[in-house]
Amino acid sequence: MNYKIFKNIMLTGVLSAAALSFQSCGDDWLDLKPEGRPVGDEVTIGGFEAQAFGLYASLRDQSGISDFTYVWTHQIRADDNEKGSTASDAATDGNVFNNFAYSASNGHIKNNWNGHYKIIYDANELINAAAATGDTSVGTGINVAEAKVIRAFCYFELRRDYGEVPINLKTIDVPKDEIAPKNKVAEVDAQIIKDLTEAKDVLPTQWASAYLGRATSGLANTLLAKLYLYQKDWSKSLQAAEVVINSNAYSLNASYDTEFTKDGNNSRESILEVQKTYDYPTKYTNNFYESQGVRGSGEWDLGWGFNVPSTGLVAAYEEGDLRKKTTILTSGGPDIYNTPGLILPDSPPLAQKYWNGKAYTRPSERQQYATGKNYWENIKIIRYADVLLIAAEAANELGQSANAAMYLNKVRNRAGLPNTTAADMMSMREAIKQERRVEFGMEFERFYDLVRWGDATTVLAPFGYTDRNKYFPIPQDAIDKSQGVLIQNPNY
Repeated sequence: MNYKIFKNIMLTGVLSAAALSFQSCGDDWLDLKPEGRPVGDEVTIGGFEAQAFGLYASLRDQSGISDFTYVWTHQIRADDNEKGSTASDAATDGNVFNNFAYSASNGHIKNNWNGHYKIIYDANELINAAAATGDTSVGTGINVAEAKVIRAFCYFELRRDYGEVPINLKTIDVPKDEIAPKNKVAEVDAQIIKDLTEAKDVLPTQWASAYLGRATSGLANTLLAKLYLYQKDWSKSLQAAEVVINSNAYSLNASYDTEFTKDGNNSRESILEVQKTYDYPTKYTNNFYESQGVRGSGEWDLGWGFNVPSTGLVAAYEEGDLRKKTTILTSGGPDIYNTPGLILPDSPPLAQKYWNGKAYTRPSERQQYATGKNYWENIKIIRYADVLLIAAEAANELGQSANAAMYLNKVRNRAGLPNTTAADMMSMREAIKQERRVEFGMEFERFYDLVRWGDATTVLAPFGYTDRNKYFPIPQDAIDKSQGVLIQNPNY
């Protein structure tokens, strides 16, 4: 693709996303490299560098991937999350996602589908164009591998959300190219595995400091480990997770607090982050955190107030668990992040008692940027803690209790907790479930964990969940455009 045309297309997309976020955005970021961890010499520039950068920009700017829609589709359904805000604000969507009243016409369900497929199609274009040129250079091979990992990530999310979805690897030149029938989940999984397997040995373990945030072999192996976990292929899951662990490219931050601040951006705990910044002149952001910040007034006007902790999550933490103060803010105290005198007020009464601490903005950052809304923290999609807990779960199911405890305790000890007392497979399984709940509180894992464990029909039944609700309906808009080729999911 001609770079000037590409730049104009991407600029249009960014401006559209900016309008949704009530932010202004220039085109300076188009001349910048994405950012990632240092590794010595830079990797050779590939022939499809501009399109690769566009994929990362789309992860941030595409509706349904890392914006308000992502909050609804990936968080609100869990028992640990409530709609938040005020009772009347987005009450219809609150009923849809809190109470599993899904409809094929819901806008967020449509945006989730369209946003992921838009990035898949962009990845297809890069991969197919590179193949057509016959360019076998190292740099272009890396660009292709990046596109395959991003495509695999999008398909993994789609299969979790919709089950059977179309595998479409074509370059989309005209609208009819988008029409494709659904594939079985096993077929989608096979395509994900193919993309990740082909990419993992091509991508670098780490990137030079000018390229923070780009896909690595660690991301490819982590996605493999995660997919195999969903398939209950414990041996392959543990093997892939231990490749990441033994690479020594990642580690837990000493402080859990740090991970959920600007200081935690692109840390050694990062596996996949959506890149954001609010520094002039490269302001690129979205409304992901803004939509979840404390809904107050004056100095406490930090956001729209959606996605708040449930009382169940508040009660789930062990005594002394340092993660609780980071994850849950309470109107009227205690001190935020144990900072003396920094207390969220309860007078006048705020709309909620509990708020999402992982969307919180520190006073120093608010002063620096002259706003209370969090526009500068990267969205931490996959963290190294997930790799450790994947390894723990897979090892436990293989009967490797010592290995399971070792990986589990790394996460517990960082949270200020002693080693687990679990001593057999059943008790270790419950300990790992508990650890995943509190480690990823207010993040993206709880609903999907409950579904894959087979616990959703019990835990979520009081909220209206039935087995059909493990998947969203296929958006009616997509079915209509397919002229009947796409078939709706069962019981919708």
